[in-house]
Amino acid sequence: MKARIPIGRPRAWLALAVLFAAATAFPASAQTLADFEKKVTVKTLPNGWTFIIYQRSEAPVFSFATLVNVGSVQEVPGITGIAHMFEHMAFKGTTTIGTTNYPEEKVALEKVDQAYAAYDAARRARNPDAEKVNALLKAFKDAQEEADKFIIKNQFGEIIDRAGGVGLNAGTGADSTVYFYSLPSNKFELWAYLESDRFLHPVFREFYKERDVVKEERRLRTESQPIGRLIEQFGSVAFSAHPYHHPVVGYMSDLDSFTREDAEKFYKTYYVPSNLVTALVGDLKPEVVMPIIEKYFGRFPKGDPPPPVRTVEPVQIGEKFIKIPDPAQPFYVEGYHKPEATSPDEPVYQAIVDVLSNGRTSRLYRSLVRDKQIAVAVQSLPSYPGDKFPNMFIVFSVPAPGHSNDESRDAIRAELERLKKEDITPEELAMVKTHAKAALIEGLNSNGGLANQMADYQTTFGDWRELFKSVEKIDKVTQADIRRIANQIFIDTNRTVAVVETTAAMPAAGGDSGR
Repeated sequence: MKARIPIGRPRAWLALAVLFAAATAFPASAQTLADFEKKVTVKTLPNGWTFIIYQRSEAPVFSFATLVNVGSVQEVPGITGIAHMFEHMAFKGTTTIGTTNYPEEKVALEKVDQAYAAYDAARRARNPDAEKVNALLKAFKDAQEEADKFIIKNQFGEIIDRAGGVGLNAGTGADSTVYFYSLPSNKFELWAYLESDRFLHPVFREFYKERDVVKEERRLRTESQPIGRLIEQFGSVAFSAHPYHHPVVGYMSDLDSFTREDAEKFYKTYYVPSNLVTALVGDLKPEVVMPIIEKYFGRFPKGDPPPPVRTVEPVQIGEKFIKIPDPAQPFYVEGYHKPEATSPDEPVYQAIVDVLSNGRTSRLYRSLVRDKQIAVAVQSLPSYPGDKFPNMFIVFSVPAPGHSNDESRDAIRAELERLKKEDITPEELAMVKTHAKAALIEGLNSNGGLANQMADYQTTFGDWRELFKSVEKIDKVTQADIRRIANQIFIDTNRTVAVVETTAAMPAAGGDSGR
């Protein structure tokens, strides 16, 4: 579960690191900020959309990442999961892609909405008439089948495949949504047309069928997995007020009820140019591609800035504990509230993670896995479930067969107490700084990974250069800084603990099962 993203900026969708690692990789020909600046062009269009171009000409290909500054944290009760749902919709095509006759399809989709509204109202009535509900359900399904007659399935992706594109994918997290793939450089104008059109003229076709796909995703990844259930409960308890407690996939009751109109409203609110950053890395000449960018992406109206997240998580005043009985193997996680990524102390948290769990020489690995052999895996993460707002520093452990969560807890707490009472060694601090520099160099190798990181840092910090400055900041971390932060956050009243406790039999299902 460790994300090898430069300078340790994990996202809620940790698989992104794996996805980007598959992109075409090149040796980093330049490794300093001054070198990079010579090859970077940044332009914000009049409508507010920011583009970053890094010219790397080793091969005639390019990768991109478009980061939308919206995730599950922008959702409200009743529509949780809608950010992730729109991500799915962004692959369904446009008014010209994915349809045989859009004017007629549009009419058919409106009939789907009307049929669903009638069915939904009937099934939610105080005393629903089963016969009427079934009749309306049939009418709804019939309307969907009629609308499906106009669909050319998967046409958006097939166009990219035929053009030599690879890695078409996207990811939604608590803080943001990112879209990415790679193409030959001579297909740049095709890319500009496709990527502008899918956000300018999206069509939410097959919405309710895709909603069922997301529901199944929730069943497989959360409800059928003891660790998935545990992490969802951990988030909902650790954050009592802030919307970080929303699961990215959404609650089943919301997936059962939000509508195509809800998704369109969410899209119109948050997919405005000022809320998007696109980074492009590869064999691209800015003087050639920038006019193309202006031609296609300049078509977007400016739009109103999205509303801010208003709720602030109150200070935790007592330890919280969640226990989930399950016949699965035990699992242990504990977390501590900490500031957002833009905090001056963020590099200290990154350093603590490195000391605790970066590699086989780290403190937690040596203690729990190598020496005591009470765990098969142990890891810490500096930010969960996102880092745009105050979040959680977490540590988790998978106990070894025959060993308990309590043993993991005691060993983890012992290492956290060491950080509070003793300075880390000069050798450990030097290794932290070496790791930070190595991670930066590693992150520069992949076109896709670099595009993602530049878009991420531009969005979070307002400047892609923070990708390089983060190394400088970690280089300034001292032994005293680590003791200071450890004493600030690793305290009982700031702690949330969640465990899977092994039982002989599965407890009775209940609550938000969605079945």
